[in-house]
Amino acid sequence: MSKQDVAPRVCSLASALDVVGEKWSLLILREVFYGVRRFEGIAHNTGAPRDVLTARLRKLSDSGVLRRVLYSERPQRSEYHLTEAGAELAPTLLSLLQWGQRWVPAGPRAGGAFVHDCGQRLHTFLACQACGRPVTGGDLSLGGEPLAVAPPEE
Repeated sequence: MSKQDVAPRVCSLASALDVVGEKWSLLILREVFYGVRRFEGIAHNTGAPRDVLTARLRKLSDSGVLRRVLYSERPQRSEYHLTEAGAELAPTLLSLLQWGQRWVPAGPRAGGAFVHDCGQRLHTFLACQACGRPVTGGDLSLGGEPLAVAPPEE
């Protein structure tokens, strides 16, 4: 098989990762979700190099995930706010955070737990909208073909 015959699978996951799949992009979104909207605060809390942070903020804004809001004309300064598309990433970020807490136990921990407005500690999971059952991966098919998700180890 030649290199010309090899083509990556086209899918919306690859498209999404083109926008938010870089480490700094996800950490920027974390900060904006936490209410940190100014460049200096985002830079401090992520540790991103300034040039990389500038590029990622521009990409997230150009992609419609963040919206720049001018708060000072002299010098010109902006805050970054979530758009509707950005806000829809909250469950994804929460799921990644929860996955990290479970499967990367040696990693650093954020202080406190997320609490839902019902008053209970939040535990995210994906459920089928039609039947309400949790989605495990092993219960999915794509085009009639089951996905290759191994059953949990016992």
